[in-house]
Amino acid sequence: MTSVFDLAPEASPVPGTPGVPVVPVVVIEDAADAVPLARALVAGGLPLVEVTLRTPAALDAVRAIAAEVPDAVVGAGTVVSVAGVADAVGAGARFLVSPGWTERLLGAMRESGVPFLPGVSTTSEVVALLERGVEEMKFFPAEAAGGVPYLKSLSGPLPQARFCPTGGVSLASAPAYLALPNVGCVGGTWMLPPDALAARDWARVETLAREAAALRGPVNGRVR
Repeated sequence: MTSVFDLAPEASPVPGTPGVPVVPVVVIEDAADAVPLARALVAGGLPLVEVTLRTPAALDAVRAIAAEVPDAVVGAGTVVSVAGVADAVGAGARFLVSPGWTERLLGAMRESGVPFLPGVSTTSEVVALLERGVEEMKFFPAEAAGGVPYLKSLSGPLPQARFCPTGGVSLASAPAYLALPNVGCVGGTWMLPPDALAARDWARVETLAREAAALRGPVNGRVR
């Protein structure tokens, strides 16, 4: 199965390196905003778009992006149930992200046929997923759960685990995460400020997305 970290390799400025450094975590209240928002993110260099299943408009937003923004790789976040997996994939989600996991949820994500990132915040959860053959995970809530020092401490005993830290990550803190050998990308919302979304200021979103897309960290000994 394709890795979430490698879903958009064409966006990398260095040939042969994995996809994009930042996955925007999007909360959409009005499905009509989905397409222009996704287009702004793609234009700014962030083609992976995680639409969180936190609002009634979320699934319609996934459908709209999947149908109308071909350059976007739309996924679903805040997937917390077996039904949510089915609904998200049925709407066109190409990857799934959860804040945590259970055996049933993990099984459903595995059977979905799309890449997924189950959420972890403790070493025991990481080991449990590794036991089950899962090496790619969301680290959430990243800052509250220990941040960069915590993930750095895991890279020694558990080097096979790779993470997408999300939760409190900012433009200022993202480079430190991306510099870690066990981080494939980060998730964030800083390129989606509430006032810009309320004003439908897609130009500002594009500018902030371009700033985020320019972040790079070392990947397999190389700088991306």
